[in-house]
Amino acid sequence: MEEFNTNIEKFLPYLEDLRRRLFRVVIIFAIFFVVGFFFAGTILKKILSFIHIDQVTIAASSPFQFIDVAMNFGFFSAIIVCIPYIIYSFYVFIIPALTKTERIKLLRSIPLSIGLFIVGFSYGFFVLNYALELLASINISLGVANFWNIGQFLSQIFITSALLGLVFEFPALLTLLIKLGIITPQTLKDYRRVAYLLMFFLTALLPPTDILSLIAMVLPLVLLYEATILLNKDKYHVWTLESHK
Repeated sequence: MEEFNTNIEKFLPYLEDLRRRLFRVVIIFAIFFVVGFFFAGTILKKILSFIHIDQVTIAASSPFQFIDVAMNFGFFSAIIVCIPYIIYSFYVFIIPALTKTERIKLLRSIPLSIGLFIVGFSYGFFVLNYALELLASINISLGVANFWNIGQFLSQIFITSALLGLVFEFPALLTLLIKLGIITPQTLKDYRRVAYLLMFFLTALLPPTDILSLIAMVLPLVLLYEATILLNKDKYHVWTLESHK
């Protein structure tokens, strides 16, 4: 029993640090949820002016739907802000368990991770804009009028963009695993086909469902995967030598 209590005491500082970080995430989430909720009207006007699709009427299905839309804006605003902070907090939390060389490698990965999420989110937003225009034109050609529910319309845009931003994190995660010696560039080469299948499967779960949008979303992931192998191929041996010093 004493040994158990001793082990618990060793982990108490880390658990306390984790509790503080989770509390900060909750506070940040609450703040940006409120900001997104109260500025929903302004944000909505900006988005609708940017995503202007001809022959489409974006309508509310009930008098109080704007409240639901405002809550969605608050939720998505909070998520967009919290995800980069969670990535940073995760890195900082595990730093004490790493060697000096591993810490340097990890800290260098933080800007890359956040940057990839922003790029993935933005790319998903632009792909969806193109896909929605294509789908709207197809509906018109079939004689179907485009009356889109504003809640579902915005939810699909933000959820798909945020998820694609997370999928874009894979190259940073793979690079980190290579730097830590958990996997090698050769491993990525050997399992290339499996990785491609996973990319197609994960991307196919996201809207929209047309083949052109699917290819447009998968292609950058394939390029990032190959770039990860190429960029880490020559550096892997250098990192391995440094870690043994």
